[in-house]
Amino acid sequence: MRLSSRFAMLSWLVLLTVPPAWTQTLRVAAAADLQYAMSDLTSQFGKQSGIRVISSYGSSGNFRSQIQNGAPFDLFFSADPQYPKQLVSDGFADGETLTVYAHGHLVLWAPAEEKLGLTTKNLEVLRDARVRKIAIANPELAPYGRAAVAALHKAGLYEALKAKLIYGENISQAAQFAQSGSAQIGILALSLTFAETMKNGEKWEVPPDLYPVIEQAAVVIRSSPNKKAAQVFLDFVMSREGQQILAKYGFCSDGGATK
Repeated sequence: MRLSSRFAMLSWLVLLTVPPAWTQTLRVAAAADLQYAMSDLTSQFGKQSGIRVISSYGSSGNFRSQIQNGAPFDLFFSADPQYPKQLVSDGFADGETLTVYAHGHLVLWAPAEEKLGLTTKNLEVLRDARVRKIAIANPELAPYGRAAVAALHKAGLYEALKAKLIYGENISQAAQFAQSGSAQIGILALSLTFAETMKNGEKWEVPPDLYPVIEQAAVVIRSSPNKKAAQVFLDFVMSREGQQILAKYGFCSDGGATK
């Protein structure tokens, strides 16, 4: 069955088998790189289903811990498939719902006023004496941080640059460091550069062969009282419309469920 058809059918079933749609509220834990895409997704989904979605954003590693400690989320959209897989293994999430919904991408980003010439210098710009600090996400908590470190290692730059690195708790905070001047440049999620406050900056996409694939996965939380509505939202994300919204924010789609 086509995903768009499946979404429509499940939406109809949910409206018949749960309380009225306007009483439905889903709580979503979402990786920080989804901040703008998720806002668009939940807005469109709400218009079509009448179901309200409240999203919280942060590092995937922190959300994994919060869910294990009873945080009342219905769905978890992670930037790293290992975290939802761990929740499934530990009995906190439903393995049948484990779904790869997108791939993320790394970019170098700097405020335009820095005039660093990212598009011509590429990663070598990080050696520029004007670049005193480089913002990345904490590699212990966030896959974008691990990907940034991997890219620097593969490019042979990590040892020379590690003293310049400053860590955001998540990729959104790393972007804030780059925007605020706490760092002159960031190695960030492409999806965040679609924010109005970042559109005028310089950016250069890091070649994907320099870092591991940033596979992003979602799962329905086992303790959720709204499992049917949560599945309908996940189906919407995987539908043609949902994937088009993700693509608009720089994500590469990859349909299907992981096992």
